[in-house]
Amino acid sequence: MGFADLLDEVGGFGRFQMIHVTLLSIPGLLMASQNLLNNFTAGVPEHHCRIPNITAALNESTAALLRAFIPLDSSLTPSRCSRYTDAQWHLITDRPSHTNASDLQTEACAEGWTYDKTEFISSIVSEWDLVCTLRPLKQMSQTIYMGGVLTGAIIFGGLSDRFGRKGMLIWSYFQLAVLGTFTALSPSYVVYCVFRFLTGMSVSGVILNAVSLKVEWIPTKARTLVGTISSFFFTFGQMILAGVAYSLKDWRKIHVAVCLPFFAFFIYSWWYSESARWLVLNGRSEEALKHLHRVAKINGKPEMTEKITLEVLESHMGKTVCDGKVLNSALDNIRPFLETSRFLLFSTSFAYYGLAMDLQKFGVNIYLMQIIFGAVDFPAKLVALLMLSFLGRRITQGTCLLMSASVIFANIFVPKDMQITRTALAVLGKGFTSASFTCIYLFTGELYPTVIRQTGMGFVSTMARIGSMAAPAVLILDEILPALPSIVYGGSAVLAGLIAFLLPETLDIPLPDTIEDVEEKREKKIQSLKEQTQSESVALQDIKQSGGTCEESKSSGLHPLSETSAQLN
Repeated sequence: MGFADLLDEVGGFGRFQMIHVTLLSIPGLLMASQNLLNNFTAGVPEHHCRIPNITAALNESTAALLRAFIPLDSSLTPSRCSRYTDAQWHLITDRPSHTNASDLQTEACAEGWTYDKTEFISSIVSEWDLVCTLRPLKQMSQTIYMGGVLTGAIIFGGLSDRFGRKGMLIWSYFQLAVLGTFTALSPSYVVYCVFRFLTGMSVSGVILNAVSLKVEWIPTKARTLVGTISSFFFTFGQMILAGVAYSLKDWRKIHVAVCLPFFAFFIYSWWYSESARWLVLNGRSEEALKHLHRVAKINGKPEMTEKITLEVLESHMGKTVCDGKVLNSALDNIRPFLETSRFLLFSTSFAYYGLAMDLQKFGVNIYLMQIIFGAVDFPAKLVALLMLSFLGRRITQGTCLLMSASVIFANIFVPKDMQITRTALAVLGKGFTSASFTCIYLFTGELYPTVIRQTGMGFVSTMARIGSMAAPAVLILDEILPALPSIVYGGSAVLAGLIAFLLPETLDIPLPDTIEDVEEKREKKIQSLKEQTQSESVALQDIKQSGGTCEESKSSGLHPLSETSAQLN
């Protein structure tokens, strides 16, 4: 691949690439805040029915008075959704029991609710009373946000292949900064959801274009290391989110804190260089040459500006794709990659957000839980880096998904009173799904040629967003069967893990630029397998003619069936 040679000539992974990757990765510190924000902005504080004219006097020192107004539920805790129609003063001195209160008349919380402000000063749940009958609206807000991320993946994926990575990334920063900040001013739940949907669209634009700009400006051998290190920004961002949320505890202030910095990202993003690969493949070779000369100067290779001319650039890039009809045929040619990648991203996202989006269920302080969930990603991604570097993308992807599924299934059989064990298994499962995410985005970016890389990633990202939208909804299934959500999450991960082994390996393989590159690789692979099969068949015939046996062929190192099968996989 000619462009890889050009990158080496202008400095390889030099000063420009270091600055470029760093600036593109810094916004990743707040990407986790956007995706996991609902854990804190939609946190459910302890609450009970408001008691008119009396609730104000019911503070921590007089909490026992609640027994006269609020019935106990099955777990002997004050009910969140009902109250006695008349005060039952005799219950204050009685021992908590359902036998002496089961016949007392109750009613719904007609006067609203009183919320404890210890864990959350304010959340959208307490702001708009999203409890009891309105409880599904809490998860609905996250589903709507993920719907925006899905829509953004579809829209920005296509627009980036048409108008360029840099322009779409700059716009995405601006959209996220403005609409994300305006979300804090939402006067109603409906307006809040609209802003979250539009913010989700911009999040997709940031992620997709940042990944492509990184991948298309770094040498082949540096892709694994850069991809993994970049993902650590997202990991560290999860811990930053816990600190921001704990220090503010107000959903409006949290929104401002995690969205306002994108104005700074928008300002410095004009420094980025557009993908030279994309420019050449879209008939803008002169612009691509200017960017390459700029990179050479920053990398301390000014002499290369004279050596790399327009003719040299185009000869290195080889074939270009100018006809829009090629795009349609291209998508048909890589359809197997497309469909497989989509399901992998769906399952990974499905399991990841199934574990990460309901931290309150673990019974541990939610802020501490967020830090733990973030911290586990560090060792998980280090392991992923080693596996990606030595075992390859395919084995890493499949193994991480299967391991996460096994942990999810194991948690089904752990009793609920063993909370520490259940939490530890959930954290371990989250680590494996996080490692899977690290691999799949790198893997996907390497599978598709430059001319349709953004479109391909946009397509597969839609399934990731569908997975993240479906994950919160599946949690509701625990009302039917407590183990059902885990069965669904784990089953999806098992299937995806097995399918991952069907994808071609991309370790140390140069990025394909055109569809012809992809087809050429496939034809070479098929041809080499045919030649190997023929040579092994001849060898077997020679052994038979000389009176040898299959056992002798094995001892001589010839394993025709096993070797061919392994390579086809």
